[in-house]
Amino acid sequence: MSTSTTQSQSQLNTLKEVLKDVLDSYGELDMSRKRYMSVVLFPATVFFFVTLVATVIAPLPLIVRVPIPLLGLLVIAAAALYPKVYLSQRRIAIENKFHLVVTHMTVLSTTNVSRLEVFRTVAREEEYGVLAEEMARVVYLVDTWNQSLDEACRRRSKEVPSRVLADFFERLAYTLSSGQAIDEFLLNEQDIMMENYATVYNGALDNLSVMKDLYMSMILSMTFALVFAIVLPVLTGVNPTYTVAAVISMFIFVQVGFFFVIRTMAPFDPVWFLPEPTGVHNWKFWAPLAGCVFVSVVLTGLAIASVLGVNFGIIDAIGFIDSLPLPVYVALPVTPLIIPGLVFRQEEELIKERDDEFPNFIRALGAAETAKQSTTSAVLETLREKDFGALTPEIDTLYKRLNIRVGPDYAWEDFTLDSKSYLIQKFSEMFLVGRAKGGTPKVLGDLISRNMNTINQLREKRRQETVTLTGLLYGITAASTFAFFIGLEVVDILADFSESLDIEQFDFGQLIQTAAYNIDVITGLLTSIIVFNAALSALMIRTIDGGHKASGLIHFVLMTWLGCLTAVFTSYMVGALIQI
Repeated sequence: MSTSTTQSQSQLNTLKEVLKDVLDSYGELDMSRKRYMSVVLFPATVFFFVTLVATVIAPLPLIVRVPIPLLGLLVIAAAALYPKVYLSQRRIAIENKFHLVVTHMTVLSTTNVSRLEVFRTVAREEEYGVLAEEMARVVYLVDTWNQSLDEACRRRSKEVPSRVLADFFERLAYTLSSGQAIDEFLLNEQDIMMENYATVYNGALDNLSVMKDLYMSMILSMTFALVFAIVLPVLTGVNPTYTVAAVISMFIFVQVGFFFVIRTMAPFDPVWFLPEPTGVHNWKFWAPLAGCVFVSVVLTGLAIASVLGVNFGIIDAIGFIDSLPLPVYVALPVTPLIIPGLVFRQEEELIKERDDEFPNFIRALGAAETAKQSTTSAVLETLREKDFGALTPEIDTLYKRLNIRVGPDYAWEDFTLDSKSYLIQKFSEMFLVGRAKGGTPKVLGDLISRNMNTINQLREKRRQETVTLTGLLYGITAASTFAFFIGLEVVDILADFSESLDIEQFDFGQLIQTAAYNIDVITGLLTSIIVFNAALSALMIRTIDGGHKASGLIHFVLMTWLGCLTAVFTSYMVGALIQI
């Protein structure tokens, strides 16, 4: 009895702590609590009551009205919990880029700039987002309120939402107040910083693994719900189009919700660097994408025209014939999109190879510059002859640009544009800035090389998680589609069976009610969910592995074809079994 009481008390205390955290988070918003309640919470509450009224008075089937108040409940819950989610997003944004910011600060600290200038320079980097804002607040406290740098760091450590950043500010404040140089502290901090980053990174991957299992359970549950929505109207007489459309809406809602959760939980580690999407460096990517999208749109129009019975005189000639099943009409128009997907995927593999080679290159470059006491151009003259794999052409081009007296800033910028790698861009910029401000090339090269090697090792684990998720999504696509169309075929068979009975001997229509079924419309709805599932699954895969969204077009096309062929195969198999 005492054990049960203790557990209940523990759960109550946990609930109180959660509520306290939520209420405290209201004070961290950019607006006052009173204004937030009047602008956000009050309208959300009104919307919830409107959904309750609509549920009572709406002339819709019960299965369609039930989800309406759930939507209102979701809106009011989102409004109530948004401040906590907002702080959580800021914490995630800080921890995702913390390793880059500390590395950048370390590079700057080894140069001839003051310790406040280190903070000021990082604060100007808009790409660092929330971390740049926190550095700017430290600078503001020093410049405006005449506080010392250690006092400013200590004060901000009590207000930042991230425990990692708070600990960093606390340690930095203590170090500065004791008289230690900031460069010594930051160099000694590298191992701790990368260990924290690896812990956060691995924790995010573990959370994604849990979400993967939960996602599979939810999708299978929604699959059963959709099958019931197809079959149950046979007995109840409810319009099956309404029930199927309602469950499909819930299906889409669940998938979109999981996608946003996964996008929030995935570690920030992009592969690509494309600052100018339409620039000359990227024409070989966007030209195939634009062309194939145009072809896909044209084929979609022709497929729709063929299904509606409109003939422009060329439809039959290009393969859209009336005998094709409806799912095939959906799959054919999206097929050209696999071409730009393959183009992006090929370049993405090269980017990963360049990332693997860059630590060796930057370490060799820094060591050679320090040993020879010469310029980057002179060192690259011999270094470009070494084999750095996929990075070799970019290194050779960098040497040629520097050799013809192109400014180092422009030459390195073109180097990062050619490599198209996010990590290479960030670390090259750090090396260039540190070199220009008087930093030791060997120290910079070793620092950058060591940190980037750690990130590459973490990316390997992320790749393994992505492979597992990809296989799961393909399996779910095939299994759910099979279940959808099995249910539809059962209804179609019952409809044909009821029509063949002698209704004068037995009124079979009182037991099985199939008159309201429009098989073609339901087939279209089920096919649309196949396409939506393929698109969202492709986005989910690219979100987890950090790749470019366009490279996910491969998975989109393949999953669309897998779902559509599974639908056709299911219909054919059921028909063949009935004939036997």
